[in-house]
Amino acid sequence: MIRNQDPDLALDRELHKEYRSGVGMLLYLVKYSRPDIANCVRELSTVLDGATDLAWKELIRVIKYVLDTKDLGLRICPTEGRDLPWILILFCDSDYAGDPNTRRSVSGYILFVKGVPVAWRSKAQRSVTLSSSEAEWISLSEAVKEIIFILQLLEAMKTKVKLPVIVRVDNVGAIFMGLSVTTSSRTRHIDCRTKYVREYQEDGVVKIIFVKSESNISDVMTKNV
Repeated sequence: MIRNQDPDLALDRELHKEYRSGVGMLLYLVKYSRPDIANCVRELSTVLDGATDLAWKELIRVIKYVLDTKDLGLRICPTEGRDLPWILILFCDSDYAGDPNTRRSVSGYILFVKGVPVAWRSKAQRSVTLSSSEAEWISLSEAVKEIIFILQLLEAMKTKVKLPVIVRVDNVGAIFMGLSVTTSSRTRHIDCRTKYVREYQEDGVVKIIFVKSESNISDVMTKNV
């Protein structure tokens, strides 16, 4: 979504109020039951301070999609027995410099606990990356942080978890960065993230595995597909 630079193209006050209200309602759905619209709602929320007619049309389009698919929802059906260790699987993805205004990449992930999606996110990265592998690596490090939080929560609930937690990524370069023990001039500025993820890999907490792009469920978090 391209930000408006011309005040004359902005929506009038009443329509702008309706736009903000509509985005707020969609954000509520994203948080609780509709991860499939997370990326498009994220894009709509980037122009809350200056929406145009184009942004309004996109909002109406997303709302129509939600109404047409109102019967869709999350299927809560655990796949393992109650007494077995819980299995966690995370799918992680990133686009590359997709924002035309800032050229920041978008991180996305979906975390499954016993086959049930419990956490997901579509969020613009805080800095501009210089390669697709670097963008994927930053997305991966953010996803690992979510895994650690869920593990701590389950531990507090006295719940057994099968380790390592499988993390599926569709970028070979990002996987190599997780296995490499050296730091090059292209990756030195993200060295802290590298050491953070590698530490949990060496401890057997997470295991990064390659997955084909067409099988990466988190692709919907970074692209409007």
